[in-house]
Amino acid sequence: MQYKQIKPKKIYEEVAEALHEGIRSGVLKPGDKLDSVQQLAENFQVGRSAIREALSALKAMGLIEMRQGEGTYVKQFEESSIKFPLSTAMLMNKDDVMNLLEVRKIIEKGAAMSAALRRTPENINLMKEALEEMRTAHGNEELGEKSDLKFHLAVASSTQNSILVKLLNDVSDLMQQTMKETRRIWLYSKHTTVEQLYEEHLAIFEAVLEKNEDKARKAMETHLNNVEVIIQKYFDETRIDTK
Repeated sequence: MQYKQIKPKKIYEEVAEALHEGIRSGVLKPGDKLDSVQQLAENFQVGRSAIREALSALKAMGLIEMRQGEGTYVKQFEESSIKFPLSTAMLMNKDDVMNLLEVRKIIEKGAAMSAALRRTPENINLMKEALEEMRTAHGNEELGEKSDLKFHLAVASSTQNSILVKLLNDVSDLMQQTMKETRRIWLYSKHTTVEQLYEEHLAIFEAVLEKNEDKARKAMETHLNNVEVIIQKYFDETRIDTK
C-alpha cells in the first residue's frame, strides 16, 4: 500500500478556510463587514500575522475587499468564484501552481506577439518604468513583485485588446499572488539570480521594442519555461507531495 504524505496545515490556512466556509455557506454575506484584525485574532486565538495572511489569501480570490479607513468587507460575487479552490490562491498545491503557469503561457505568449505589432510609445514607457523599478528593487521584494506584475500588465495593454486587458486586470490580484510565490522560490533558488530574472524581462521588452513578434513570443516562452523549471526543482528538492 502506498501512503500519501500528510502536510500539516499552517495556522493562516485554517483561518482562511474557516472564513471561506463562512462566506460559502452564507453566514458571511456580500457587504458584511468582518471583525477587525485584532478581534479576529482574539476570536480564533491566533496571532495577528496569521489573520493578515488569511485575509490576503481571501483577497487574492476576490472574496473580500479592504477599504482604506473603513475595514474589510465581503465582496459581491458570482457563484462560480466562490468555488475557486482556496489552495490555488495560496499556492500550496503543486498541480495548481503548474496549471496557473500553463494558463500564463497560453495567454502571455500570444500577448507578447500582439504587443510587438501594436505597442505605442506610451506602452513602451510603461514597460521601461516597470523594468527600471525591477532593476533597482534589490532587497525590496514588495517593489520587485509589483514591478513584475506591472511589466506583464504593460505587455498586455500593448496589445490594444480591451478584452485581454480586462481579463488580466480581473485576475491581477491572483497573478500578483502567484508572482509573489514564484519570485520567492526563484530568488532563493541556487539555480538562478535576480539579474537573470531582470534579463529575461529585458529580452521581452527589447523584442517588443523591435516589433519582432516571433522574438517576443520566444522571449516570453523562455521566461515562463524557466519559471516552470525552477518551480519544478523546488518541489522536487523539498519533496512536496503533488496529490
